[in-house]
Amino acid sequence: MAAETSRSFGKKRARDEESVLDKGDADGTLGLENNLTLSDTLIALQMMRAQFPNIEKVAMQPFILRSQLYSSVNDRTQVDRDLESLKEEKVLRLFKLNTGQDDHAIMFLDDYLKQVALAVKRLEIKNQQDIEVFEWFKKYVIETKLDVSIDHQELCSLLSCGGEVKDKHVTLLISAGLLNRQLIDPNMYWFTIPNIGSILKGLSQGRKELLSFLNRRKFKEMLLAPLEKKQLRFSPLDMRFHLRDLIGSGHLKTVQTPTGLLVRVSKD
Repeated sequence: MAAETSRSFGKKRARDEESVLDKGDADGTLGLENNLTLSDTLIALQMMRAQFPNIEKVAMQPFILRSQLYSSVNDRTQVDRDLESLKEEKVLRLFKLNTGQDDHAIMFLDDYLKQVALAVKRLEIKNQQDIEVFEWFKKYVIETKLDVSIDHQELCSLLSCGGEVKDKHVTLLISAGLLNRQLIDPNMYWFTIPNIGSILKGLSQGRKELLSFLNRRKFKEMLLAPLEKKQLRFSPLDMRFHLRDLIGSGHLKTVQTPTGLLVRVSKD
């Protein structure tokens, strides 16, 4: 049902999406300067999904940061409304990231389900009765609970629609990286993207590296076109990913000049 909803919703914008992707966005041939600002949240999401970097040694489906959307769609209130609608339509899910900041990741539901399947496969569970909890999770929890968190009682209640719930079932979901206990309240869980831990570390390091690089420059600025081509040493994510993130979060700002778009460190 969710996949059908996703496809039907996508058809409404198919012509617009094709016009964007046909320009070279899918393979990253079009520079960020040419597609930094967009007017449609779904088109922006589709484009950023297509541009998600290929990360070596980590099996990860594409995800988009909410801050990256803010860098592309000027009306942040509209972005939040669109995300809520797309979430209710079960086109995508939102996740609170464990970065120490107010970071949220967005993942298309189909991609998230692929990531869940990879996580279950990695556990190499032999007992069929243990594997069942993941089907319960997909059918009864993911389908009905659209928030970024869930409490223990509601989790067990939803899982029990599939069968008898035991403590080991919740432990398996945590081990697979589907849930993470909240430090403030152990009875609450964050929904999490499996296998994202090392990427989050790279996200934080890449942010610091890029800001440090610009802060060392005389005027704390650089033209976007040459900056986008630079390689980061400490992040598996590419420069385009980090530029969108830091522009959207307000750490960087852009200024139009006769020679092109300039990226500048925002004043505190």
